[in-house]
Amino acid sequence: MSRIAVTGASGFLGRHILAALASTDAEIVAHARTPRSDLDAAAPCRWCCFDLASAPDDAFVRLGCPDIVIHLAWQGLPNHMSEHHFNVELPVQYRFLRGLLESGVPRLVITGTCLEYGMQSGCLHEDLPARPTNPYGRAKDTLRKTLIRLATETQCEMRWLRVFYLYGPGQSESSLYTTFHAAVARGDRRFDLSPGDQIRDYLQVEDAAEAIVQVARAPDTPDLVNVCSGAPTTVRALVERWRAELGADIELNFGARDYPRHEPFAFWGDNSRLRRILGHSARARSVG
Repeated sequence: MSRIAVTGASGFLGRHILAALASTDAEIVAHARTPRSDLDAAAPCRWCCFDLASAPDDAFVRLGCPDIVIHLAWQGLPNHMSEHHFNVELPVQYRFLRGLLESGVPRLVITGTCLEYGMQSGCLHEDLPARPTNPYGRAKDTLRKTLIRLATETQCEMRWLRVFYLYGPGQSESSLYTTFHAAVARGDRRFDLSPGDQIRDYLQVEDAAEAIVQVARAPDTPDLVNVCSGAPTTVRALVERWRAELGADIELNFGARDYPRHEPFAFWGDNSRLRRILGHSARARSVG
């Protein structure tokens, strides 16, 4: 039986990772800043609580000397444009992860972001150079590059997962998914959106969590993998799908909001590597 520690286990993706791990034979250690007994039903696990900003020197031991660490923790989201990511969070992350590597963690699986690709358009595959243009993407890409050499020196198998657009239960209050569902629940007559013709890659969070767990546990994988559906879809199509699934009678007011300026107009991920690892086509319920 392997031991798997999940940092940031109480977050949006983390709670779904715990649920995905529940169906495995792994011993689970869940990390958060404070205990979350309300999440104990997601998976039988031991909670290990500390703030990454003041992580203890023996963090690896406190996590139970796991065989695999799935590292999700990151403060400052969902504001991708804040310099907090580069000026504050990056040093915190590096210190913590360096400590795990120097302590001998065998396998370290870290979630990155599709924003590391920057303003590149079209189908984005892992062989493209990273060209991040916002603080969050720059911080993630810098962290990956600084850890590569150390992982090699410590003989750690490090896997970096570039996660695209996830949605689902537990997402932040400002997310499109949560604000739309809240508007429907209130009985709002209209929901304001951008023009909706921009193209993205959306994946339901449960599917992403299952994929991440499988990638983390697989014996041999590439060190850089896109976690995405591989299917381009418009924001319009996504929200219209949600409306149909809910049977909601709400007007979609496209064009009431501006396009986001920190992203290219049309981009999605190549998930060929992910499909090969999973051994089957990655599900993409978000795009039909």
